[in-house]
Amino acid sequence: MRYVPLTLVPLLAAGCTSVQVRPLDPALHVDHVCIRENPDVIVKDFLPVLREGFKRHGIATDVYSTIGADNCPYVLTYTALQSWDFALYLSHAELRLERDGRQVAFAEYHLKGKGGLSVAKWQSVKSKMDPVIDQLLK
Repeated sequence: MRYVPLTLVPLLAAGCTSVQVRPLDPALHVDHVCIRENPDVIVKDFLPVLREGFKRHGIATDVYSTIGADNCPYVLTYTALQSWDFALYLSHAELRLERDGRQVAFAEYHLKGKGGLSVAKWQSVKSKMDPVIDQLLK
């Protein structure tokens, strides 16, 4: 009977994270993206992690509160939500990349059931978002 709890651990941790990605077409040869700042996002290091992820893929970024369509053909919008379970943690994020107002790439990170009993929910924003950004920009 004492082995029953150990057998539940993989079940509690598995299937907690959902990642959906529609990657950027490499034929577009994107080298610069304007990021529309989302003042509603209070996830502390989300924007720096996002910018570093694009830089890692050779894409320069600039952040703007408002962006004119003629200034930036590629515009990234994002949202990120936190949840609380003894500490704040990233529970949901969406990235939408548009070219001239048309979506060309999309990524979503989501903790099902806000992570449940999985200790992985407290991982850093970087450890959660780097694989998502890599899939988006591969």
